[in-house]
Amino acid sequence: MKKARSEWREAVLICRKCSKKLGGGFGPRGDKRLKKALRKQLKLAKGRKAEIGLVEVDCLKLCPKGAVTLVLGSAPGRMWAVPPGASVKDVARELGLAPQPEAGEAEAPSDTGR
Repeated sequence: MKKARSEWREAVLICRKCSKKLGGGFGPRGDKRLKKALRKQLKLAKGRKAEIGLVEVDCLKLCPKGAVTLVLGSAPGRMWAVPPGASVKDVARELGLAPQPEAGEAEAPSDTGR
């Protein structure tokens, strides 16, 4: 058996069948599959060099109507059903994939008085 290194700190398994049935529904224009929209939102590289592995897998057997099923590698006992049109930023935050703002860090740009 051979081993291969990866830079992943988390693996996200996304149901390929759900994604294909929806044919998109994510991203600013609603025309991207969840995997692609998450990769763009989180600014991830592809493959083993990515910080988070986004992997489309065969059917996860949850089969929600009008949603995509996903599972985190760190939480295999829990599945999420993500409806089309859901904010990819909110999805990433809820899954713990997006960087959290530091305490005391302002969300809006500060006024420097110039």
